[in-house]
Amino acid sequence: MDSQRAQGQQDGANPDAAHSEAAHAEAAHAARELRVLVGRLRRRLREVDSVHELTASQLAVLGRLDRDGPASTSDLAKAERVRPQSMAATVAVLEERGMIARRQDPDDGRRQLIELTPTADETVSGSRRARDEWLESALRERFSAQELTTVITALGLLERLSE
Repeated sequence: MDSQRAQGQQDGANPDAAHSEAAHAEAAHAARELRVLVGRLRRRLREVDSVHELTASQLAVLGRLDRDGPASTSDLAKAERVRPQSMAATVAVLEERGMIARRQDPDDGRRQLIELTPTADETVSGSRRARDEWLESALRERFSAQELTTVITALGLLERLSE
């Protein structure tokens, strides 16, 4: 191997460059496969979801309010990484459907906080429960204990992508 490396260096070839190209190709392949897999999993979860009439962005807002509590429209826009105007439109539809309510921020009377209504709370909880039950069942039925450990390890690594 050392003679090959020396020969490659004499020829002007950089072994690190070849490794870098291979790593780049692997990362590109993994990115495509992960994107396709996430898309299929999202579609499958939407099939078990009980709130088909809501868009993905509306569900994301309801989920965030459920997890994090009341927030302003601008805080929601930042958290969801969308323009404030887009978030205002999403919030307006949810308000029209009776899923959220506005109230004054007790710390800053100029701001309004968005919070879930009891109807939305029930909807979000039921939807989450249905998706969690499907995922749990699928993981138990389709993976061995060792494979499930590998999935859990991979989740920790993949979490870095969302940060």
